[in-house]
Amino acid sequence: LTFGLIGVELTKKIIKHQESTGDLIVFPLILAMIIGRIGCFLTGVYEQTYGIETTSIFGMNLGDGLLRHPVALYEIVYLILLWIVLKIIQKKYIYPSGYLFQIFMLAYFLFRFCLDFIKPIHPLFLGLSSIQLTCVCVIIYYIFKLLQTQPKYIK
Repeated sequence: LTFGLIGVELTKKIIKHQESTGDLIVFPLILAMIIGRIGCFLTGVYEQTYGIETTSIFGMNLGDGLLRHPVALYEIVYLILLWIVLKIIQKKYIYPSGYLFQIFMLAYFLFRFCLDFIKPIHPLFLGLSSIQLTCVCVIIYYIFKLLQTQPKYIK
């Protein structure tokens, strides 16, 4: 998502396109991510997208005999809930173009930052993985973007 965002923003600067296009892809993107996470879950421990060992009631044997956090399932549930929240925002607010995408990106990267604490990570800096450090950068970027925008409530 991060490099896709960078690529789109650079391309839009090159062709001088100023209108936001992100709102158009929010729901198809969420659906694609859900489908991708189903693949991650079905792959089990063979693709390095699994969670750490746990004694939680949510622990599942993902193919190596250990009970692990099924992080792909957690993400699927989160994405479904995010879809519902974004649909509510879409119906209840008038907002500028790009706002829905900004909310999606901020919410997803906040979730992803937290999720990686229950995945086997390789700390890179300050005990955080490269994915978590990327998340921090994207979160900061979208906080500033959203502070510049105020949606209006529809009664």
